[in-house]
Amino acid sequence: MDIVIRPVEPYECEELGEITAQAYLRDGLLDFGENDTYLGELRNVAGRAAAAEVLVAVEGTGALAGEAGAGGAGRVLGGVTFVPRGGPMADIAGPGEAEIRMLAVARAARRRGVGEALVRACADRARATEGCVRIVLSTQRTMRAAHRIYERLGFVRSPGRDWNPVPHLDDITLLTYELTL
Repeated sequence: MDIVIRPVEPYECEELGEITAQAYLRDGLLDFGENDTYLGELRNVAGRAAAAEVLVAVEGTGALAGEAGAGGAGRVLGGVTFVPRGGPMADIAGPGEAEIRMLAVARAARRRGVGEALVRACADRARATEGCVRIVLSTQRTMRAAHRIYERLGFVRSPGRDWNPVPHLDDITLLTYELTL
């Protein structure tokens, strides 16, 4: 399968948003299911793209940017938000750090290297970002397939940075990983 990783195109935002939302819902990653307010953030790819870099994985002919339209676009397989330098999309990144957020792969495209290709693309972008010395990310305990990707690519756990995005709920702790460049 030919996979191309590139910036998301505006016409793909809705589709990627739904892929991301469904990945989190079907994998049981949202504490409040369909009523979880985080679903809105997961679906708002256009908003993320305005504040950070959203990368999309596509397959098929016409997968390169600029080849959209009349059947020319490749099939969207998944995406990720890459935050090169702080800003409103950063949760835990500090000075000199890039952050990876909202990695999601369509269920039908899993186990084909899509997630790993997206993480590698983020690492390449971080290495090309002046002053960036590390990539950080947060993940849920149950995201074991993602943990294997991160560890295979050299990320290490940084438990001192684990955090709770919803402090009034005691049982939500996100694990953190980092990759020194």
